[in-house]
Order: sequence, then C-alpha cells, then structure tokens
Amino acid sequence: MKNYNSICFISFIFLLMFSLLNMYYMVYFLMNNKIIFLEWEIISFNSMNIVFSMLIDWMSLVFMMFVSLISSSVIFYSKSYMSSELNLNRFIYLVLMFVFTMMLLIISPNIISIFLGWDGLGLVSYCLVIYYQNLKSFNAGMLTVLSNRIGDVMLLMVIAWMMNYGSWNYIFYLEFMKEDLSMQIISCLIILGAMTKSAQIPFSSWLPAAMAAPTPVSALVHSSTLVTAGVYLLIRFSNLLEGTIFFKMLMLISGLTMFMAGVSANYEFDLKKIIALSTLSQLGLMMSILSMGYYDLAFFHLLTHAMFKALLFMCAGMIIHMLNDNQDIRYMGGLSTYIPMTSLCINISNLALCGIPFLAGFYSKDLILEMVSMSNMNILIFFLYYFSTGLTMFYTIRLLMYLMINEFNLLSVYQLYDEDYIMLNSMMMLLLMSVISGSLLSWMLFNYPYMIYLPLNLKLMVIYVVLLGGGFGYLMSLMNLFSINKFIMTYKLSNYLSMMWFLPNLSTYGLNYKFLNLGQILMKTVDLGWSELYSGQGMFMILKNNSIIMNLCQTNNYKIYLYSFILWMLFMTMYLLMII
Repeated sequence: MKNYNSICFISFIFLLMFSLLNMYYMVYFLMNNKIIFLEWEIISFNSMNIVFSMLIDWMSLVFMMFVSLISSSVIFYSKSYMSSELNLNRFIYLVLMFVFTMMLLIISPNIISIFLGWDGLGLVSYCLVIYYQNLKSFNAGMLTVLSNRIGDVMLLMVIAWMMNYGSWNYIFYLEFMKEDLSMQIISCLIILGAMTKSAQIPFSSWLPAAMAAPTPVSALVHSSTLVTAGVYLLIRFSNLLEGTIFFKMLMLISGLTMFMAGVSANYEFDLKKIIALSTLSQLGLMMSILSMGYYDLAFFHLLTHAMFKALLFMCAGMIIHMLNDNQDIRYMGGLSTYIPMTSLCINISNLALCGIPFLAGFYSKDLILEMVSMSNMNILIFFLYYFSTGLTMFYTIRLLMYLMINEFNLLSVYQLYDEDYIMLNSMMMLLLMSVISGSLLSWMLFNYPYMIYLPLNLKLMVIYVVLLGGGFGYLMSLMNLFSINKFIMTYKLSNYLSMMWFLPNLSTYGLNYKFLNLGQILMKTVDLGWSELYSGQGMFMILKNNSIIMNLCQTNNYKIYLYSFILWMLFMTMYLLMII
C-alpha cells in the first residue's frame, strides 16, 4: 500500500510544482507579451524531416496551470476516494496519461500533434469510463468513444486537406486560408469536431452517460480536460472561423444545448448527472459566446468554470461515498449537519456556478451576458442566454434544498462517518480558487477595462432572472404527492424534457438498434449461414468424411484391402479391354 500512496504523492507534488511554474511563466509572458515557438527535429532522413512543434504563449501556459492544479487535487483526492481499489497504481497512471495528452493538445500549433492529443484523450477517457467494468460502464464507454470518433474523423479530414499547404503547422496558414476555398471546408470540419468533443447537440447524449466513471475522473474530465478540448480548439482556430456561416449555426446549436441541458437538469434525480448537465449547459455558454467572436471571454469562462466544477464533483463524490454509493438526491437531506465542511464547499461552488457576485463564476458570466445585451442579436439568442441563466439558478437551488435543507430521507440510516481529511485538504485548494480565480483572471487577462453601459433594467436583468430561477427552484424542491399527481397530467411533456429532448433515443438507441439488428441478421444468414455452409464448415465436413472413409480402408482388416484390390484390378482390366 505504501508504494501506491507514494505514487499518488509523487504525482501530486510534481503536478503542483508544474502548476506553480506555469503560473510564474504565464505572468512573465503576459507582462512582456512574449510567444515562444519551439521546433524539435526528431528524425532527419534524406529529404524527410519529422519535427515536433510547441507553441508556448500566455494562453497555453494559463490553461496548463489550471489543468495541472486541478489534476494534482484530483490525484490527492483519489488517494482516499479509491483507497479500497486494488489497482490504484493503474488508476493513477491512467489519470496521468489523460493529463499529459491534454497538455500535448494545449501546446500544439501543429494539426498532427493536436490529433495525437485529441485521440489520446478519447482513448484514455474510454479506459477511465469503463474502469468499474460493469455493463453500464461498458455501454457508457462505448457511447463516449464512438461519439468522439466522429470528431477524430473530422480532424483526419483536416489533416488530409492541409496537405495542400505543404505543412501541418496550421498556425502559419490561418490568414492565408481566409483567401481560399478551404476556409469553408476546414471551418466546417473543425466546428463539427469541436461539437463532438464538447457534446453539443446532436452529440450530447455521451456526456451524462460518461458519469459511469469514478468520481475523481468525472471531476477532471468535466472541468478542464476532455470537454473543454473542443472549445480550446475553436479558440485557436477563431481567426479563421470568424464570419463563416458555420459559426452562426454553431451559435444557435450551442444556445439550444445550453437551454436543453438546463431544462433536463431540473428533471434529474441522479446527483452526478445533474452536475454533468450543468457542465453541458456551461459548455453551450462558452461555445455560443465564442461563436459571437468573443474568444477571450469564452476562455475566461472556461478557466473559472474549471475550478468550481471540479470542486462540485469532488463534493458530490464525498457525499456519494458517505451514503454507501447512493446517488439519488431524493434519499439525501440535512447533510449540512453531518458534513459541514463539504456542505460549505458544495454551497460555494454551486453559488459560483450561478454567478453570485464576487465568486469566480460571476466575473465571467456577468461579462458574457452584458456583452450579449450589447450585441446586435435577435430575441431568440437573447431569450436562450437569459432563460438558461435562470435555469442554472433553478436547478442549483433545487439541488441545495434537496441536499441541505430537506430532512434526511433514508429509511435505513447508513453509517454517516466523519469527513475524510485527505479529501477535505484536496478540496480546500479548489475552494480558494473558486473564490478568487475570477477576480484574479479578470485583472490579468484583460489589459483594458470592460466598461459596459446599459439601461438600468437591462443591467439588472441578470439579477431578475437569477431571483426568478431561485424562487422556482425553491418551489420545485417542496413538491409533495399532491403536486406530483398534478405533474402526471403533463407526463408526456415532462418525459420529453427530462430525456434531453429524446437525444439519447435518437443518437444512441435509434442508431444502434437498427444497425445492431441488421448486423445480427447478416451474421446469422451470411457469416453463420450460407458462407459457413459452402466455405469453412462445409469444406471441413466433406474432407472429414472422406478422411474417415480413407482411414477406415487403410487401417481395417485384410478382407477390405483384398476386396478393394480386386475391384481396382477389375476396373483396370475393363479399361484396358475398352482401349483395345
């Protein structure tokens, strides 16, 4: 066990030091406006060069700082959370591989190395989702990896298309591509690839399914690594994508994703799935503000969101651990009495998610909504943004009421043991960052102040929808049997809204059942049917029967040998007589 713990500890120290180093360099690069482009020639053979490129600027450094800080907390947290796991060693290695493939993606100015990081994320996330090795995990893992394969294929097509330019360092060609037809093709492929990774409609169904992974993995995947890779890729390509028709379509799709996830979270009772749907909603927010051209705001929200979402998942893991792996929020309640520190963390991270003033989420969310108010957008986009913000407050207050205020609902009282200090210590760092990272980043990233002048009601619109959403969330949490009976009157509508607009049925089951049934029919009729009869098994049976007869003739008694010899002589005699 000591060996396992030491691997956790070494990984934690290494990632924490790496995070602090990145922070130091990020401040230096930002102050001096520096960018370093490194090329390392691995092989030079005749006219063939294999070169590994790295782009180090303030954006890649700050993102690496956040990824390594969160992953160090997650690994420290895993030491306690996964302590009963026999293969903790393997788990830590998988998490480290996941982090390093994300880092490869972050520092790549080259589409090939981006693809290596991108595909590595998909592969390692599959290994982590199926970690518990039960039927649900296998199904979720397959759905995750196959959804992400679509994005991989899009990137492969971009690689093939960029052979026209003579180099895969896309960063040099962004301006040049604008003059060319390839602007439309590459922008379409890049946006589709990013949509699969960041789970936008119609690829949303894999994100809640990926909750089958262990909670530390969820904290890492759904905050700063896998799902944000798509947003980060679009930020890097934003120079090329601006003004294309696909960007305008992305705005509508991401707005609908944000709305759909917010509605579905209000119908969900699985603690981890509620947090996963809130991630989906925030990804929609990042994508939509990015498609309006404010890529710095999208990046700002990506970073602040990473902190409080990782903390939220860690708190959820602590609660699930404490209630003997029970995830249904209807069985929870009064947790602030039993686990006060975890309750403090979950409340602060939830309020940061809502955008309560002076927490991390407020600085990015409020800025995004005010920029939307200033933009020349139609009423639909305006409605999607503000209504989704209200829904965030709605499901957050509902969750807090179920967890903290309502009475403890388990019939058989589980062993409510004390909070684990290792888990608490790993959460404290993220708690601090959830409070200060918003103001810290807003001072550092924007070298000019955003001064936004709006009419009073428009300025206060965020507060209006937050209060309205909070009120509705409170009322929703008070539902009793009578109101549930009323609820059943709108059963079909609530079924539609709670099932993510039937997206799993359309994009998962709808595709799978038709093709799987077709595959089964083909297997039975062709593989195990005619082709088997006339090739493998058929030939085998003929040869086997003939060899049995031959064997019988060869190894049986003298009588059969003489009998066959006489027959043979008879045939030969007849043949000779016919010739003569």
